[in-house]
Amino acid sequence: MATLRKYLIAGLLVWLPLGATYLILRMVVELLDRTILLLPPEYRPESLFGFNIPGLGLILALVILFLTGLLAANILGRKLVGLWENLLNRIPLVRTIYNSVKQITSTVLLTDNKAFSKVVLVEFPRKGAWSMGFLTSDVSVFGTTREEDRLAVVFVATTPNPTTGFLIAVKRTEIIELEMSIEEAVKYVMSMGVILPDHIFQGLKSANHLAESPPSS
Repeated sequence: MATLRKYLIAGLLVWLPLGATYLILRMVVELLDRTILLLPPEYRPESLFGFNIPGLGLILALVILFLTGLLAANILGRKLVGLWENLLNRIPLVRTIYNSVKQITSTVLLTDNKAFSKVVLVEFPRKGAWSMGFLTSDVSVFGTTREEDRLAVVFVATTPNPTTGFLIAVKRTEIIELEMSIEEAVKYVMSMGVILPDHIFQGLKSANHLAESPPSS
């Protein structure tokens, strides 16, 4: 019975992610494809050509997204977006939903931002407790260039919302760099540690070795 249960669970672990991925992608594609309804009825493919063209709505959605991004990237567009957000921030329930979705979307889509250069482990909030953080910058103490005098500025994100957290500065020699991408780290934080990449075990092993090694004289 235990063997049967093991194989059933193994099968679910294969098919559930695949099925969920397919359903989500299908939902997104169908949703974007419905942007064809934005066109007047006389300009839709079934009116012009007498038949529907699958995927044309998706292409239209991509064009709209591109033009929106192009507009939002310039000065006039940023002002318009700012006015729109100020209007939304005046509506209590809408403000909460909009800001939450915007923060999560920005975190997920902008993980290639150079502000987060590396994923590190740092002893926080106390000695012996290791937290995952994002290296944002290095600063020198008293203008020196010695490695032991450099401070690493680390953003320790909170879970499950990685857009909030703590900004700390520690000695550069007291952090452990992980062989882990920013995307993997964000998934780890947002999943409350459920999605745990194998790379972190190497960092934890190094952290334990560092903690157990006697201090140098």
